[in-house]
Amino acid sequence: MSKPVVLVVMDGVGWTEKDHGNAVLHAYKPQLDELMSKWPHTTIKASGTAVGLPTDDDMGNSEVGHNALGCGQIYS
Repeated sequence: MSKPVVLVVMDGVGWTEKDHGNAVLHAYKPQLDELMSKWPHTTIKASGTAVGLPTDDDMGNSEVGHNALGCGQIYS
């Protein structure tokens, strides 16, 4: 049986395991913390060659990331 999937795009939020300077980690966010502890989740790459930019040193942006999501594949 199929189950529903929810795609949440948190524009402008970067995810890292680093503690120092990590505003998302240190923020008061009870709803997000509950969702992350209760449900399966993943992160996606939004920069470099993962979204069709020339090199992995190229920084992504909102437009690049949203276009890659809408396209469903790497494009340039």
